[in-house]
Amino acid sequence: MKTLSVLVYLSRRIVVAVTTFACFAPIAVSAQVAPTWEAYAIRYATVPAFRVSGLIAGADTSRRLDLAMSVWLLKSSSGRTVLVDAGFQRADLIARWKPAGFMRPDSAVARAGVKATDITDVIISHIHWDHFDGADLFPNARIWIQREEVDHHIDAGGAVLDRAIDAPDALMLTTLRAQGRLAYVDGDAQEIIPGITVYTGGKHTFQSQYAGVHTAEGTVVIASDNMYLYENLEKHLPIAQTVNAASNLAAQLRMVTLATSPRLIVPGHDPAVFARFEMVGVGVVRIR
Repeated sequence: MKTLSVLVYLSRRIVVAVTTFACFAPIAVSAQVAPTWEAYAIRYATVPAFRVSGLIAGADTSRRLDLAMSVWLLKSSSGRTVLVDAGFQRADLIARWKPAGFMRPDSAVARAGVKATDITDVIISHIHWDHFDGADLFPNARIWIQREEVDHHIDAGGAVLDRAIDAPDALMLTTLRAQGRLAYVDGDAQEIIPGITVYTGGKHTFQSQYAGVHTAEGTVVIASDNMYLYENLEKHLPIAQTVNAASNLAAQLRMVTLATSPRLIVPGHDPAVFARFEMVGVGVVRIR
């Protein structure tokens, strides 16, 4: 009888332990699940008849392409709304490049149903004017940028160290830094926001970055200018404007391993993006 009592006692303790684990285990697992994001490309302008040789190394100099000027919107139910890149807005840039159908990037984002003040984060892929100049249009956003990208282009006082950044944008970058709005990223493969990881190695500029985004369809890679066109990837050709062509090609190959499908790698300026994906608004497509 004593042996039977011990067995009954032990069986009851096991049931309690299993029940307790069953209650708490799902909470631990769910806490580790990254939020699922929706990814959109938003076109805010077109630069007509741009030389393809300025995009693809070795391309025929007579080829021209209407360049799509885009930002990328990431939405989730987590309470954060993210932009990858911020476009441009300055009058001197508009006068110089004469973009067709120009709409200020904050107005273009509004076509996707998002107010500029609702953007919580802006991920800057690199400091060129057409990707960084509009950052101050989003007043509540934290600005994510590679620390080395900043330190390479401006000094502690904001002086320009590399002509890849122009003076007005250097001043804005300095101001954002003084305001404490810069969120520095230190290197490769950093999950800066749950479900969003940034990678280096594309070498469009000194330390340009691109983003991998967890969506319901799998991982979407927002390449920005680390891959200008689909043709770069399809023909295994480096971008024309890079500080290291071999590193750029290696980054493009890595994008293929990161994305769930090559179809979900989104180039920086290809107008074909707006034909390959579902149009959900004027100048807005959903990447899926």
